[in-house]
Amino acid sequence: MLEKLNELTEGHGPLRPGHGLITGIIALSLGILCFLGVLAFHFPEYLTTPQLRKSYDVAVIRQVMLAGLAIAGGLSLVNIIFNRARWLSGFAFLLVAVTALLGGHKVPVADFADNTPYIGLDWFILDLLGSSLLFIFIEKLFALRKDQPVFRAEWQTDFHHFIVNHMLVGFVLLAANLAVHKFFGWAGTDGVRGWVQSMPFWAGLLLIILVADLVQYWTHRAYHEVPVLWRLHAVHHSSKSMDWLAGSRQHIVELLITRTLVLAPIYVLGFSKDVIDAYIVVVGFQAVFNHANVSVRLGPLRYLIVTPNFHHWHHSQDGEALDKNYAAHYAFLDYLFGTAVKSTKLWPQQYGVLGDYVPNGFIKQFKFPFTWKG
Repeated sequence: MLEKLNELTEGHGPLRPGHGLITGIIALSLGILCFLGVLAFHFPEYLTTPQLRKSYDVAVIRQVMLAGLAIAGGLSLVNIIFNRARWLSGFAFLLVAVTALLGGHKVPVADFADNTPYIGLDWFILDLLGSSLLFIFIEKLFALRKDQPVFRAEWQTDFHHFIVNHMLVGFVLLAANLAVHKFFGWAGTDGVRGWVQSMPFWAGLLLIILVADLVQYWTHRAYHEVPVLWRLHAVHHSSKSMDWLAGSRQHIVELLITRTLVLAPIYVLGFSKDVIDAYIVVVGFQAVFNHANVSVRLGPLRYLIVTPNFHHWHHSQDGEALDKNYAAHYAFLDYLFGTAVKSTKLWPQQYGVLGDYVPNGFIKQFKFPFTWKG
């Protein structure tokens, strides 16, 4: 069983329907997430993110886990009965059983310390579940490259980046916040903050996106134009396929630098919590959606906001697209600063780093910026 599971996780390509693999993978994925969820319920002080757990309703999370256990258990049981991928479904059913024995969705959560070291297991579970359900559906509905499977080549590398960057979300946030307060704490003034906080919600949201994207634009441009920084950013560009998971391929050092620089003006200007929360939702959606394998251009609006079409060009190896389309939210910034792609083609032909010199694999890519080989 373990040998077959290992073979499955190391492979790629389309899944043949009618053999139980699709339902088996769904059952296994839900089983793993539910098992991780029950661990988070048992050890919330070490496995959950303080900022996040204040935002969600635990009762709702319990119902989501119960639904996940029911779906995973039902799918795996049907496959076992009808002898379809029994090795896969058997492992999924085992995970469901272990999760149930550990208390499942009914694990009580007592009071616990709020200042312990932690990893963001809850953020990983919720983001993976939400992103995969939403964006895989969107990609199947509006696919740009219809022959690209969910488990395309090198998906494992991107998933490893996804795991690490989500698990270390607490470290990233802590380090970024400390850096912002240390280097930019002097810059905030009550007058400016009062004016910003008094703005209507939608005006504040549009402004925070503009402020963040201006910083993002010039930081992103620096990653392309400064050789030392490019070594970090090349990791993100090394993905040869674009889909909802591709945006997760990002070096942790780049993530720290960018988060700190983007958070600085947001902190200095003193945006309200509601505006910041809405901005986080916008950022989270666009970061995934703009890498997705979807055929979306939005007509004339594509000159105003960043779309998948706009950002796909940024990841292209096509000559006219190199070092172009830096904006993350507002496409008009690239038109304003003269860095927008101008092409008669609708979509780029090929993705990745020109010369394909960035190695594949999470560990190799983590080391790559510091090796100066290739």
